[in-house]
Amino acid sequence: MSADFSEADVIALVRENDTYPEQVWYTIAAFLFVVGCFQWGSFVHSKFARRRHYDSDEETATLNGIQHKFSLRRIPLAIINFYRVVAFRWTLEIGQSYTLNMAEVFVTVAYIALLLIYAFINTTSVEGQKLDIIYWSNRIAMLASSQFPIITALGTKNNIVSLVTGISYDRLNYIHRMMARTCFMLLWVHAAGEVVCFPSFRETLNEDWIRVGITAMVAFSILIIVSLRPVRNDVYEVFFYVHFLGVLIFLVGGYYHTKGAFGSYWIWPSFVFWAFDRFVRVVRLVVFNHSYFGFKSGTGTMDAATELLSENVIRLRLRRPQHFHWSPGQTAYLTMPSVSTLPFEAHPFTIASFDSSLLSTAIPGDQSGRDENYETQVLGSSAPFWKELVFLVNVHGGFTKKLKEVAAKKETVKVFVDGPYGPSSDLGSYDTSVFVAGGSGISYTLPVFLNVIECVRKGKSSCKRVVFIWCIRGAGYVQWIEEALIKAIQLAPPSLTVSIRIFNTGSPSMSQFMEDDSSLPSPTEKNGAPEQVLTRKGSLTSSLFSLRGVKMESGRADLNALLKEEVSMASGSMSVSVCGSQGIARAVRHALRFPVSGPSSILSGGPSVTLYVESFGYA
Repeated sequence: MSADFSEADVIALVRENDTYPEQVWYTIAAFLFVVGCFQWGSFVHSKFARRRHYDSDEETATLNGIQHKFSLRRIPLAIINFYRVVAFRWTLEIGQSYTLNMAEVFVTVAYIALLLIYAFINTTSVEGQKLDIIYWSNRIAMLASSQFPIITALGTKNNIVSLVTGISYDRLNYIHRMMARTCFMLLWVHAAGEVVCFPSFRETLNEDWIRVGITAMVAFSILIIVSLRPVRNDVYEVFFYVHFLGVLIFLVGGYYHTKGAFGSYWIWPSFVFWAFDRFVRVVRLVVFNHSYFGFKSGTGTMDAATELLSENVIRLRLRRPQHFHWSPGQTAYLTMPSVSTLPFEAHPFTIASFDSSLLSTAIPGDQSGRDENYETQVLGSSAPFWKELVFLVNVHGGFTKKLKEVAAKKETVKVFVDGPYGPSSDLGSYDTSVFVAGGSGISYTLPVFLNVIECVRKGKSSCKRVVFIWCIRGAGYVQWIEEALIKAIQLAPPSLTVSIRIFNTGSPSMSQFMEDDSSLPSPTEKNGAPEQVLTRKGSLTSSLFSLRGVKMESGRADLNALLKEEVSMASGSMSVSVCGSQGIARAVRHALRFPVSGPSSILSGGPSVTLYVESFGYA
């Protein structure tokens, strides 16, 4: 320590090291509270607020185009839509696969600025030296240490931040990574400051608290490298293992390093949050998979049948447990000890099936004599989407590559299910709902699409039009869900207009697919003999495309034109849900920017558009 660093400096330094991290926490807590109020307020409004229909004298619509009258009453709605466009549809695009919306950019800049302000304010020593290195070097370490409880919480599936804000853990994961990387940089600034500030630093390397601190930073540095998007996407299993071990080493090392400076009380809550999440996940795992643990007869009921739908897509089918319920669009973590490298690996996948009573209202008449076989006959090969847990898995490397080898042999695998997790979009208040999916993105859009139809049937939604857009690389993809789509159209009430647009960017052509369709094996077989279903396999595809509102086109979908057309036809409120690659998500965001959802459009009676984005990947 420098010779001119007085006792008064020490007192000020200790006081500020205690109070400034607390003030940062108060600021973050206040921000989360405001976000939570908006989120939960929006949720309550969508659930209980009286629906407003825009058919008054000032807001009238025609069939082919909207004729509106300017209304100042729509100023609040125009402000909300302006905020949605600026915050979530204006984006900072980095390369071909990395996109940040303006809300994420704002939170990032504000968070970094908050920590830097508290790191460098009041760093003038008693002797008058401005930006005294001893002041900010120590304080910056305390500020970074104080953030690890919330960073740890944001990285868990069951955390209080999601409870307070109403934002699911997967959407908070970007904040988790951003805060961790910010603190990583601050801690290296702290380390560099200590080396410069204390000439005798090398002599202290033999002390344990310095060694554990260095070990912690080495572990943290490796963790930051493997958490980068290219590494996570290409070798997820490596990230999974290194993340677990790296966090453990860093937190233990950080605890003992800060203990001498009386800062370890910021570290130990991280272990509590992590342990709580693991406890909840273990309890859920036992509850949802109790047959494996001998709590109930019927061992093997959670075994999954595997099927290779295409070169890059696997379908997993599990018998649906009676006690397991989920909402459309939610995910589950699957553990397959016989496939994964380590027996406790858990991988997230969207549940592609629909937990619903839609079948019971499908055909009027006596319901008492129905059994599972009868229901399978009624639904044909679409039965899994109502009767089972279904997952569509994209094949990459590592775990999914091994699963592909299993699926090629059509073997069954032992599966432990943990879930469901994530949000479920409440689309009951929208007059128009549009779904856009690319490839296996139907795992998300299909069950939400089916849910809209069921809600309209039950009178829980006044949706008038639903549009299902699917971009595929081969006409053969259609058979994955064709019977489910046929049933959905058949079950749709007359008040609901259903439009299905499928865009095929690959081969074979539609005509060739129809000619070859009769040679395909039956998707539903039992004891080697094909079951009798209502829709025969030879005419299945032709039956789908003979239905009103169903169309397949060759080439890429012009999402900009399609969405603008739907907006021009809509009135009232409109939702757009997209699940696909970054390219598809970007195209949808671009299409729904100004002037489509601009204040002038809203004030003139145009639809209020809400966008829901589910992107591929772990980023």
